[in-house]
Amino acid sequence: MFNELFQQLEEKIKLSEKEKNCIASFFEIKKLRKKQLLLQENDYCKNLAFVSKGALKSYTIDDKGQEHISFLAWEGWWVSDFKSFICDEKAILSIDAIEDSALLLLSRSNYEKLLIEVPSMERYFRILYQNSLITKDRRLISSNTYTAEEKYLQLIKMYPFISQRISQNLIASYLGLSPETISRIKKNLHKDN
Repeated sequence: MFNELFQQLEEKIKLSEKEKNCIASFFEIKKLRKKQLLLQENDYCKNLAFVSKGALKSYTIDDKGQEHISFLAWEGWWVSDFKSFICDEKAILSIDAIEDSALLLLSRSNYEKLLIEVPSMERYFRILYQNSLITKDRRLISSNTYTAEEKYLQLIKMYPFISQRISQNLIASYLGLSPETISRIKKNLHKDN
């Protein structure tokens, strides 16, 4: 379970075996079945979750009952309602498994202890947060300026496996489009090829 975590960490920081053992001691293993909730809106987000296996989505549901996916997390990614986690506020997001998943959970208290006991983890999380801000900026620009087809093509280019792993409805929700728009785009792309 920890191989994926250590691989991700070592892409950004160097770790000794002693540090790896220390890091592993701060995590709790959690398995989710497909559609099982990790976090419910209005609960408190008590953990950062590292995805060792599977996929999760974070989302909100509007007044009409429509789901709006804000984030997809695959193997090697972290997921949480970060504001709830850091500020000890009620979550505005729900998070559930798109596939059967295996997670490593890091509680708030263990997060703080980990940063003290393994100082290089502070650097790791700083790099992670910087990359997250860049990704959010790109997604906002894409959402505001790209056509539906450009959004879809950009997503497929970044994650070529996505259409094999999640439904067209989830892709549409993530892109802020209707499933019918995704069908039309795919049909037009197939026709052009």
